[in-house]
Amino acid sequence: MIHTYLGETILFDVKYKNRTSIGIKIDGYGNIEILAPKKTPDERIIHVLEGNWDSIHSKVQEMKKRMDGPQEKVYENNERFLYLGNSYPIQIIQDITITQERVAFSEEILHIYVKHLDKERIKQLLRRYYYQRSKALMEERVSFYQSNFKTKPRSIRITDSKTNWGTCDANFQLTFNWRLAMAPLEVIDYVVVHEMCHMVHLNHDRSFWRLVGRIMPDYKEKENWLALSSWKMTV
Repeated sequence: MIHTYLGETILFDVKYKNRTSIGIKIDGYGNIEILAPKKTPDERIIHVLEGNWDSIHSKVQEMKKRMDGPQEKVYENNERFLYLGNSYPIQIIQDITITQERVAFSEEILHIYVKHLDKERIKQLLRRYYYQRSKALMEERVSFYQSNFKTKPRSIRITDSKTNWGTCDANFQLTFNWRLAMAPLEVIDYVVVHEMCHMVHLNHDRSFWRLVGRIMPDYKEKENWLALSSWKMTV
């Protein structure tokens, strides 16, 4: 079906099902599908579509951005980077007299102090900042959830993995991805809980997921955030 709302042409499919309410689905390509009870009038479907358009439009745009992939970073003032789930601008401060080049977060800005305006150096400093923050965050969150476990991790390491957010080996060594510093705290907590549960159950059997669910009942929402937003977690 086609509908025009707020000056925008909306394309969507309608599927009639044996159900009592209208549901809305958006697939990984940004396509809109409305699930409606049989014999639902078109006017009712349009009413629901318009009533939820802000949320639908936001999700559609997010899916389309995800398909396009992350834009190449330019490392210039006001370019935005994720930190703890929110997007913040960077502010580059050049000063040849500074003794230590660094990144500092304050007043909702990532301040980058450098001696020279070198994009590769700025990138390195941002990566180092995320490594450092990840290390501190993981140690803090592991300590927070430790009361749920009899076993303590042998060590906590931060690595640059292309495939894993975290791992736990047979020696209870926990490893986490430095990019997690870009995720919301509750998502970081999920990855921490997930890996700590592997100290009890090394595989992903039912007992493992029951333990994860007991500690964090809404863990699937956190998994979903990572699945949909991980493409943005770049430097």
